[in-house]
Amino acid sequence: MYFIYGDEEIEYLKSKDKILGEVIEKIGHIERVTDTDLFSSVVHHIIGQQISTKAQETIWQRLRDELGEVNAENIYAIDVSRLQSLGMSFRKAEYIKDFADKVHCGNFNLQDISEMSDEEAIKAFASLKGIGVWTAEMILLFCLQRPNIFSFDDLAIQRGLRMVYHHRKIDRKLFEKYRRRFSPYCSVASLYLWAVSGGAIPEMKDYAPKKRRQYEVTSQL
Repeated sequence: MYFIYGDEEIEYLKSKDKILGEVIEKIGHIERVTDTDLFSSVVHHIIGQQISTKAQETIWQRLRDELGEVNAENIYAIDVSRLQSLGMSFRKAEYIKDFADKVHCGNFNLQDISEMSDEEAIKAFASLKGIGVWTAEMILLFCLQRPNIFSFDDLAIQRGLRMVYHHRKIDRKLFEKYRRRFSPYCSVASLYLWAVSGGAIPEMKDYAPKKRRQYEVTSQL
């Protein structure tokens, strides 16, 4: 399943920002895979923290092979060392086990999340071990398909903003200006900024000082 958006979101963003509109025209419709299962999405994001996408998918496949289905009951039934043996760190294994235990025992109700505002849901996820604000925001976007997620902590989004608008630096004040401009469809704007950051428009370059670019690349490894 892909993140769902269409003419309404595109036409709104084009009307609010001519430059972003040109980017949208060049790139076209983006098909970004989503995960509709909230529990497995949280586990998948914990696994992927500070490792490459390839390593994340390798561990994820091992977990699926081991459990059959990645759900709270199956993880609750195994111990931390068994999780760690699949290639993740002991700390991540602890985080995943703690999350599964909370869901299994009813201390964290996944059904309640869908009724919460973005801010409430982010706060609820951030109360879990191993889940920070950025991870919570990605879960809201790529699992719950919330339409207005715009993460200041996402280095690729900041890079995309620099490339599209020729900024050397994105501080909080400038970021919030773009959030207001793109709202209520920040999630779709994020998809295009990620695409630009990843090289979707080859002639666009990063205007950040060289040291800043090196720092961001290192931080994402």
